[in-house]
Amino acid sequence: MTQLVIREAQIDDADEVAAVHVRSWQVAYRGLMPQELLDGLSIEERAAGWRRFVAEPLPTGLGILVAVRDGAVIGWTSFGSGRDGDGLADGEVYGIYADPSAWSTGVGHALLTAAEKVIADAGHTRAYLWVLDGNDRADAFYAAHGWIADGATKVDERPYASFAEHRRVKDPLR
Repeated sequence: MTQLVIREAQIDDADEVAAVHVRSWQVAYRGLMPQELLDGLSIEERAAGWRRFVAEPLPTGLGILVAVRDGAVIGWTSFGSGRDGDGLADGEVYGIYADPSAWSTGVGHALLTAAEKVIADAGHTRAYLWVLDGNDRADAFYAAHGWIADGATKVDERPYASFAEHRRVKDPLR
């Protein structure tokens, strides 16, 4: 296996980032989200969204990193300042996904470690992330990396469904 490279996302990564996003949702969220939703995910639509997102100057503190092996994007993470309105002035990991073919190969570890470093270097001493209820694989992954469930919950209301989530916090980041 060749070396894994973690680097900033570029606009040319959009198709591969979108493909990882769709494939990981379709596998990780099977049984947790409506199957019709998962079957209807479009790599082309996600890629167009990613192109627009990456083309814009990113707000201060926002980062998007990709994991590349053998010239292909096999994972990504996005992160920045916390978006919750509960007074937390923390960093937040907005999303982290790896292609299912790359699960349990160290890709997630490398992405999460890199995101934690950038968040800490931006001056945040702690960070949080949200996990879809029932996503036991993700919960185990975050727990193994020192992220603790703090009891906070929320319901993410989408036009197609509502999803319950719980928060995990890492304090301190270093």
